[in-house]
Amino acid sequence: MKFSKWQGCGNDFVIVDFLDHEPVDFAVLAREMCDRHFGVGADGLMAACPSETADVRMREFNPDGTEPEMCGNGIRCFSRWLYEEGYVTKEEFTVETLAGTMVPRVIVQDGTVSAVAVDMGVPVLEGERIPVAGFGTERVVAQPITVAGKEYAMTCVSMGNPHCVIFVDDAEGFPLEQLGAQFEHHAAFPNRINTEFVEVRDRRHARMRVWERGAGITLACGTGTCATLTAGVLNDVLDREAAIEVDGGVIHVAWREDGHIVMTGPAERVFTGDWPGVR
Repeated sequence: MKFSKWQGCGNDFVIVDFLDHEPVDFAVLAREMCDRHFGVGADGLMAACPSETADVRMREFNPDGTEPEMCGNGIRCFSRWLYEEGYVTKEEFTVETLAGTMVPRVIVQDGTVSAVAVDMGVPVLEGERIPVAGFGTERVVAQPITVAGKEYAMTCVSMGNPHCVIFVDDAEGFPLEQLGAQFEHHAAFPNRINTEFVEVRDRRHARMRVWERGAGITLACGTGTCATLTAGVLNDVLDREAAIEVDGGVIHVAWREDGHIVMTGPAERVFTGDWPGVR
């Protein structure tokens, strides 16, 4: 089976084509291919599948085999792959995901894709829809949460997948390795959660580190940057457009007046190859 490995700000993915093939057990395939010692190595597996409602369907799987609703860096990589492989010929097209239909746009300069912008839709803010236990239809903005005996202020957002944003004084020094999993599995989050630890540098620039649900520490999280901007606006510490610096680079995010979040960032091919055992 042919595959292609891509990365967006260091968040890396294996992409496979199942547009004309029968689906396989993607959870098993993801665990095998994403393994960094015995497989290709990646933060996720993405499969291109037929769609009845969009130009193509994207299914994504974490290294542990779970299927998240959405991945921002992943959809940028997936979109450029679709465009460069000729599966789509338009610069703007639609992709079906578990989080709904996304609208990517490849940005072409001098005949080369320089970046990918994605309309990520409207952020979900009601606690019960993220979900966060005990909040009903209320927003979860600067609410207390206790982890490892310390109280933090959390702001929670869904970008199709759940996020908890914690503003900190020093993102680089935050003990992500020790506390990330405790946030992910906290009782407040029935479906577990992605957690962003964010240091605001100024109103148009923030430093973000992330613990991703099902993947652990990653170099970037596209939906996490969208959640970070949303949380920053709700807490009046960020403007509606800002550069979010992650471990692997910078992603630009804008919260438009129509309520939609647009994320713009890089997507680069790393290599292609053949995976044995799947035809």
